[in-house]
Amino acid sequence: MKKRTTWLALTCLIVASLVLASCTTKTTLSTTKTTATTTITTTTTTKTTTAVSTTTPTTTAATGNWWDSLGTPEYGGTLTLQIGQDITAWDPYQGEFFNMVWTAWLEQLYSNDWTMDPKVQPYQGSFVDASFVRGQLLSTWEFTDPSTLVMHVRPGVTWQNLPPANGRAFNAHDIAFHFNRMLGLGDGFTTPSQMWLGEEKWVTQVTSVTATNDTEVVMKWNVASIEYISEILLTPGAATSIENPEAVKQWGDVTDWHHAIGTGPFIMNDYISGTSVTMDKNPNYWEYDERYPQNRLPYINKLVYLIMPDPSTALAALRSGKIDVLDNVSTSDTQSIKKTNPEILQITIPGGNVFTVDPRYDLAPFKDIKVRMALQQAINLPELASTYYQGTVSPNPSTMTSNYLTGWGWPYDQWPQSLKDEYAFNQANAKKLLADAGVTLPLHTSCVVSSDADVTLLQAVKAYFADINVDMAITQMDPVSWNNYVITNHQNTALCMRANGSLGFNYAPYFQFGHYAKGAASDYMLMDEPVLNNLLPDAMNAATTDGWKTILKNANMWVAQNHPVISLLQTNSFSVYQPWLKGFNAQYGASWGWGGPELLFFYDARFWIDSKVKSSYGH
Repeated sequence: MKKRTTWLALTCLIVASLVLASCTTKTTLSTTKTTATTTITTTTTTKTTTAVSTTTPTTTAATGNWWDSLGTPEYGGTLTLQIGQDITAWDPYQGEFFNMVWTAWLEQLYSNDWTMDPKVQPYQGSFVDASFVRGQLLSTWEFTDPSTLVMHVRPGVTWQNLPPANGRAFNAHDIAFHFNRMLGLGDGFTTPSQMWLGEEKWVTQVTSVTATNDTEVVMKWNVASIEYISEILLTPGAATSIENPEAVKQWGDVTDWHHAIGTGPFIMNDYISGTSVTMDKNPNYWEYDERYPQNRLPYINKLVYLIMPDPSTALAALRSGKIDVLDNVSTSDTQSIKKTNPEILQITIPGGNVFTVDPRYDLAPFKDIKVRMALQQAINLPELASTYYQGTVSPNPSTMTSNYLTGWGWPYDQWPQSLKDEYAFNQANAKKLLADAGVTLPLHTSCVVSSDADVTLLQAVKAYFADINVDMAITQMDPVSWNNYVITNHQNTALCMRANGSLGFNYAPYFQFGHYAKGAASDYMLMDEPVLNNLLPDAMNAATTDGWKTILKNANMWVAQNHPVISLLQTNSFSVYQPWLKGFNAQYGASWGWGGPELLFFYDARFWIDSKVKSSYGH
């Protein structure tokens, strides 16, 4: 006990400069409000308002809506963002890579609801269920049966006024061309894109995409699951980013940035490899602000991406006002920014995974649940939350699905007390469990940790284990070596820890179902549990979204009750942004990690710069 207490005292001194001051608000990643249905319909009103002035604020009267507090939208200015890698792909045919840039000019079939109150749905997680999705290039869509999706093109959408598109109307044939090209289903394309074929299993599950006329597209699948199809297509990304057919036919592809033509709010102006990407406002953009329907979009005149691979360079640029927003900023950097630049605003984002210590599930002594429970009870999670994290995180353990992904999974507050007790700090019972499992003490074991994980946190775990007479040696490897050793070659025979843990997922249920399945790339613990192996097949046979929710809840109950991994805590990341950037709420896709804004999605047209605030800070 003395050893652990000493370690915690030292840790408090270390982390005092590493952790952000406590945040009093929690962010809910998703609030589900749908009922089981075979129809998903979103309606958009076509606007015929003449374009308004783009030099003065356009709305002065309050609307009586929650967004009044954000101020009056303003035209003009430049939005400057950071990306951490150079751009090597400009065509969605090449896969999901680098779509952080092309979504400024290539639009997607679906988008988030800009009128939704962030208190209900902040759009800060990587999964948003269908009840919170609206059409962007589509007006409505519905399933005529569980394997047939019918999509209706939104009226009034036009291509950018650039040759060879020349501002023509967007139509259903453009959607069919995109999918037929990507999936090899027609329009002269007979094989799927190799990039997509290698990345996404669903590519082979679409049997046909047909434009029945200029306004309707019928997509048929060889799977009968509305929830599965919805999760695949409603996720923002290249899969539903529609490129211009005339550009592809004229140049063979659109891998050259000079051929970047879309329906979006910005037009490519310049690209300097390794330095920057610059885009100008599309003067003929078709869309209007859903909050202020009289306001034609976009508000921003220019969009600039600065290519900055070094995080410290990006932080310096933020501090000096050269960039407007950074996401996934660490607690230590956020604390530093708060001291040097108190005007910069901060938003707390729950992490996408919970840190875990993962045992080889198939090998002794860890294949005994008593041993796994003992290791769990050796760790004082509330103490870690209050000391190591300075009270900035929840002290509760997690099961497979994030506690913040409401409406899905089985969050901690729903657990029975008997199960909560199995995760509670209890050294005496931990020692008894080891004795009951026939473990000879001291137990000498090891843990292989990836160098991009929280190695200091693992040292805390080591100290906790020592208090129950478990001696854990720590071996640190670089991420590539760790991946080869643990995942590819299965050489690890004891414990391991990676940068992203194995609990607390906030992504789509479809992807959660495969995490612990036998043979999955993520199953480096080498589990073989039928209840987990059958999750995805069972879900694919479920007719409704409620059926998927039941299956996911049952999976979470099994994981919580069987302790396949040791739960630590779900950490936070932080989105930091300039006070003159308005409309920003760290929405998913606005910026994502040190790689920069992965998917501006449709938000780039709706943010605005408050020129008075910006000038007041000397910029």
